[in-house]
Amino acid sequence: MKVLFLGDVVGNSGYLKIINNLPEQKKKNKIDFVIVNAENAAKEGVGLTKEICEEFFNSGVDVITTGNHVWDQKEIMNFIDKEKRLLRPKNLFEPAPGKGFEIYITAEKVKIGVLNLMGNVFMKKCDDVFETSKKFINEYQLKEDYDILVIDFHGEITSEKNAIGHFFDGKATLVVGTHTHVPTNDARILKNGTAYQTDAGMCGDYDSVIGMDKENSLNRFMKKDSVKHFPSNGEASLSGVIVECNLETGLAYKVNSYIFGGQLTNNK
Repeated sequence: MKVLFLGDVVGNSGYLKIINNLPEQKKKNKIDFVIVNAENAAKEGVGLTKEICEEFFNSGVDVITTGNHVWDQKEIMNFIDKEKRLLRPKNLFEPAPGKGFEIYITAEKVKIGVLNLMGNVFMKKCDDVFETSKKFINEYQLKEDYDILVIDFHGEITSEKNAIGHFFDGKATLVVGTHTHVPTNDARILKNGTAYQTDAGMCGDYDSVIGMDKENSLNRFMKKDSVKHFPSNGEASLSGVIVECNLETGLAYKVNSYIFGGQLTNNK
């Protein structure tokens, strides 16, 4: 079984790239299940809407994860309570709308657990992610509660992402980082069989500053005239990870970074 995980969708550029290309890419790469972090998919580059979620589901996305911008479009707070395919970080302060973990059953009766977590370092204040993870492991087990487990760890720093990867090694199929919008070249299978990549990158225009207009971003860094950040709308790259799953063990056979289109095509 092959799972495609796509990193943070940024603005209209990333949104359109998924809508226009995901069905063909799923077929070409023989993908069985798709997870997308869409917390920046709104045209403003922060948050997401019900309409965007539904467009993604109609395009072949199975589950949407999020992060610190999950509530930036207020309408999502009502929608997330009704839509089990949309997750928010499990360690957000409770009570919060929606869920941070769900088990999905495919047409082939494969049970896929998806866990959405958020880091504590330099991030919006939330519950201790390692305490939340320990409680999760005590409650759920690979090959008992689900056939595979994919974890989206939405965090700022690489060391915290590395640590959570090792914490779940042997207990999850894939641990992949999101939030920093730059794909890391470290896709690998850890010692106990869990596939890992520090950051999946983004689905957005890389002729930018992490998806935002580069000229405006430069002016902000140099304290020149600027406006609020807004997304760059050139051709997007789709960035993420493809993991081949061993359904007997729940661990990974193989993992590779995935890049399609846009500025990053030159690296292939």
